[in-house]
Amino acid sequence: MDSSASLLNKLMGADPFFLLAGPNVIESEDHILRMAGYIKTITTKLGLPLVFKSSFDKANRTSSKSFRGPGMAEGLQILEKVKVAYDIPIVTDVHETIQCEAVGRVADVIQIPAFLCRQTDLLVEAAKTGRIINIKKGQFCAPSVMVNSAEKIRLAGNPNVMVCERGTMFGYNDLIVDPRNLEWMREANCPVVADITHSLQQPAGRKLDGGGVASGGFRELIPCIARTAVAVGVDGIFMEVHDNPLNAPVDGPTQWPLRHLEELLEELIAIAGVSKGKKRFNIDLTPYSG
Repeated sequence: MDSSASLLNKLMGADPFFLLAGPNVIESEDHILRMAGYIKTITTKLGLPLVFKSSFDKANRTSSKSFRGPGMAEGLQILEKVKVAYDIPIVTDVHETIQCEAVGRVADVIQIPAFLCRQTDLLVEAAKTGRIINIKKGQFCAPSVMVNSAEKIRLAGNPNVMVCERGTMFGYNDLIVDPRNLEWMREANCPVVADITHSLQQPAGRKLDGGGVASGGFRELIPCIARTAVAVGVDGIFMEVHDNPLNAPVDGPTQWPLRHLEELLEELIAIAGVSKGKKRFNIDLTPYSG
């Protein structure tokens, strides 16, 4: 069995769920290594499989002035150091077909951003790497769309795919999380992940002092969405975590404070332990006689 299939089987067998977590973007080598060490210690203690996440380039920011990260070459070198230092798999995102091959040499999971979930050329090129492909559902998409997106990966010869819910655009500068999507996305016949931090973004919802806008969000509701997701029975949780979220250069309002990570995960494990969300309810519609 190849390494991607082996990792996917490990994640699918996680009890009660696996975790994709890390700071939104690579700020520095030192910061990423420290964050990876902290998160690995917590997940090892709790027995949760971890895939460490950070982005080398934030290519779809609202403002051209937003911090984007170190770029692909330097960013992949840093992620490779994390992978070796802590013996953990890596997930990072791609935005262009030309990035896929290089990213696939380092990342164990390649993430397709929500805005690009229907881009056939990008999906196919990512699939060709043989890595696990985590496709985020577009904010503009019905959950049924993810069946087609996952099938594009499989038709390109790669069976290693996951789909990820991150909220649906509803009105201006807001997202709504519909728990039904977590159930319906299982029709893609692959692991379902809940992005519990990006789901609480307010896209372009925060005015900047110097003019313009940036993403806002509802950090205080992250536990609410997380509790819902594990009760429904998702296979994995995606969350962005930061040791100093008020000073995070990107998506600070929806990064979970590192100091509260263990506390929240302990609660989620407890909820998942009593939920039967991963099992389809067998509804009996025969007449009831008491």
